[in-house]
Amino acid sequence: MVTPMNESLEVDYAEAGRLAQYLTGHGSDGVVISGTTGESPTLAEQEKIELFRAVKKALPEKIVIAGIGSYNTAASVALAKKAAETGVDGLMAVVPYYNKPQQEGLYKHFKAIAEAVSLPLMLYNIPGRSVVNMLPETVKRLAEIPNIVALKESPASMDQVSELMRVLPSHFAIYSGDDSLTLPMLALGCKGVVSVAAHIIGDEMRDMVDAWYAGDTTRAAKLHLELFPVFRGIFVTSSPVPVKTLLNMDGQNVGGVRLPLVSATETEIQFLRSMMEEVKKKRR
Repeated sequence: MVTPMNESLEVDYAEAGRLAQYLTGHGSDGVVISGTTGESPTLAEQEKIELFRAVKKALPEKIVIAGIGSYNTAASVALAKKAAETGVDGLMAVVPYYNKPQQEGLYKHFKAIAEAVSLPLMLYNIPGRSVVNMLPETVKRLAEIPNIVALKESPASMDQVSELMRVLPSHFAIYSGDDSLTLPMLALGCKGVVSVAAHIIGDEMRDMVDAWYAGDTTRAAKLHLELFPVFRGIFVTSSPVPVKTLLNMDGQNVGGVRLPLVSATETEIQFLRSMMEEVKKKRR
């Protein structure tokens, strides 16, 4: 979930609660907050804690997962402990970025977080942003820790997803971290998607996933192909700039982005507007 901001680029906690309710009313089972899409690198620790509290208060019956990961193990552990006190249902921790840890370092990093709290922990592998790719063998070791229960995978290749499914225990859940790979990953046995596109096409995303689970693979493939331009288009510039732009166009009032990100250009805005006009035509 994006993090709504006011005109001064302060976190708008009331709007965050309202947006979370909107998203769970339009296809999503729950929300992940303070992830990369939520601009976590530019949120202060106290802002994250208040965001966790506000969204969980708005969604008492839904799943709220708090993003607590960073490239600092001690800081991630400390935030995990504080997040656990806010009432959230689970935690997500990204592969440490910038400092390029070895696979053993990744194992010890996530193990330290998991052992510091009792909440379920979702790992997040996104080598395109973190540079380091967490290998299936490392995930397999981590899956032996009782409260490490899931992986959000934005794969370097679909072969890696196949290997993950081959080596991991059946109770361990893998979710796509890339909207455009949702259907291919469902076909390999993954559970669903932690979605960016669901901000604007949540009902359609839900229809696609439901069609797959109902055995209507033809309809699922048709929906995937119809939605594919949106899956790619929302990354016309650095995320979450496009999706925040689209939400604001739709009257959701999520505000702007914090530096070092900047607003979409007029060319990008026109592209996004045209893309959504095509979506609206299909809805009619």
